[in-house]
Amino acid sequence: MKKNIAIIMGGYSSEYKISLKSGNVVYETLDASKYTPYRIHIFKDKWVYVDTNNDEFTIDKNDFSVTVNNSKVTFDCVFNAIHGSPGEDGFMQAYFKLLNIPQTSCDMYQASLTYNKRDCISTLKPYGIKTAESYYLNLGDKIDADTIVKKVGLPCFVKANKAGSSFGVSKVYKKEDLQNAIDIAFKEDDEIIIESFLDGKEVSVGVITYKGATKVLPITEIVSENDFFDYEAKYQGKSKEITPARLTKDEETKVTKVAKQVYEVLKMKGFSRSEFIFKNGEPHLLEVNTVPGLTRESILPQQAAAAGISLSDLFDNAIEEAFDN
Repeated sequence: MKKNIAIIMGGYSSEYKISLKSGNVVYETLDASKYTPYRIHIFKDKWVYVDTNNDEFTIDKNDFSVTVNNSKVTFDCVFNAIHGSPGEDGFMQAYFKLLNIPQTSCDMYQASLTYNKRDCISTLKPYGIKTAESYYLNLGDKIDADTIVKKVGLPCFVKANKAGSSFGVSKVYKKEDLQNAIDIAFKEDDEIIIESFLDGKEVSVGVITYKGATKVLPITEIVSENDFFDYEAKYQGKSKEITPARLTKDEETKVTKVAKQVYEVLKMKGFSRSEFIFKNGEPHLLEVNTVPGLTRESILPQQAAAAGISLSDLFDNAIEEAFDN
């Protein structure tokens, strides 16, 4: 008997358009002989099932069901394609845990921890994971530009602490421009992180649970046409994504080991994509994404293809892993 799969997409953050694209790719790709997919749009003002005619049916949040033509539909598993809140920060994971519905991403705590860049970095540092020098600010804190520059140097990156797809990120070259960058970041989040600039090769490493084991996918090198790997570079073709990355054997061995270590130390499940920059030959962790892009152009699907894993197999494995946990 075919399983009902709810593909949740959209979300409450600036990333909702990208999430809708990811969710629709999952919807179009899932094996129709095994699964009946349902597109579920999750927005602040509505949770709805969207059928093939684009008609909307309200989700009952009490048990995450939907009634269509007087027939109640429940779901065997949830495929999480929400980038940002509430799908990547732990809220949906906790909700489905309470309802005892399997879901494809990591658990609540891991999602919440990795979504908070500075908490994630703080957790991993004792394990020897190298990161950029950083300075933290909360909304309302006194801003001392001299102290910030003394700690992280120039140029530096100002980032919203809990946001993705490079929203709220600025590269700052002059102390006088810090305040404007901080204001931009605070539009996305009430916590920000300011990091030293790491000048080196940037790579993205996909790590997944595949057939019951941790699997590091072929590495992608990021070469941005812009000043850094910003929104335009990620989603509007302003970058080259080279898979497999042009790394020495030593670099490849080091970053593969560290990416796997991050995944296992954090007790991750499902998909993850970690970003690193090499400085003095050593990989430095930038961040961990737990609901990475899943469009055909996205990095993780590119990496899976290089590993000989089709999109259909990638998504099917995610659902099977969810059922097994």
